[in-house]
Amino acid sequence: MAEARILVVDDEARMRKLVRDFLSAKGYEVLEAGDGEEAVKIFLADKNIDLMILDVMMPKMDGWEVVKAVRQYSSRLPIIMLTARGEERDELQGFQLGVDEYISKPFSPKILVARVDAILRRTGGKAGEEDKLSAAGIVVDRTAHEVTIDGEPVTLSYKEFELLTYFLENKGIALSREKILNNVWNYDYFGDARTIDTHVKKLRAKMGKKGSMIHTIWGMGYKFDPDAPEEAH
Repeated sequence: MAEARILVVDDEARMRKLVRDFLSAKGYEVLEAGDGEEAVKIFLADKNIDLMILDVMMPKMDGWEVVKAVRQYSSRLPIIMLTARGEERDELQGFQLGVDEYISKPFSPKILVARVDAILRRTGGKAGEEDKLSAAGIVVDRTAHEVTIDGEPVTLSYKEFELLTYFLENKGIALSREKILNNVWNYDYFGDARTIDTHVKKLRAKMGKKGSMIHTIWGMGYKFDPDAPEEAH
């Protein structure tokens, strides 16, 4: 993914330069925006952006407004949100809107780059039939990054797609929240367990009746069981 295009959005020029320098050193092509309005304009003009790194507090349009605008056109573009706040409600709001990663300032640029690497590596896919997973009418095509349920396409965010993929890869296996976070988010996550609960809730809703195949294991986590009879969440 050395040629991936990343849009860095922050009203602080020094922060943009810091992030750009580290990403450029890894071979990524970096675009910059100094406010939310500029970010949306760049996004709408360039459909080949592979990932967005977005600050929350900005003039003209804040990060939340940018996410809402972007998600009207793309549910799959991975978004990493940067914020100086450490409040839980901000993080939960971000996940509800479709943010995929959440990093609080100050942060290590190396950690940021590692998370960018992880996201783009997982969206790269591998060739071959093994990139299609299926169970009970649910088909996940990892190469095309598409999901169908009983032949009908289902639009998922990047993290919802990764979560469903992980469930299909581990069908019938009880998975703790910690295990899911470490594998789907691809790093040791130290946040609240409600992070994954939020994503599971949204995923279930988008899956319709098939959502009942994701069973809650109280006090532990979840299990995807396509062979069990449908039941309420």
